[in-house]
Amino acid sequence: MAAASAATGVRSWLQTRDWSFLTPQRLKVATIVLFVLALSVSATRLSGSTPTHAHHPPVHAGSG
Repeated sequence: MAAASAATGVRSWLQTRDWSFLTPQRLKVATIVLFVLALSVSATRLSGSTPTHAHHPPVHAGSG
């Protein structure tokens, strides 16, 4: 969700620029590219869980 929000923010920023080469068709393509890039990076590079090496070893009942 954060990735899509960031892509939307970048798209809005691009829209406010007065760049002559950024036609409505190119802005549409840029929007699609931004969303695909943001979602693919968030799906492959970002993790919402703690890395396994940060956990303590499991404690077993009756061992000791």
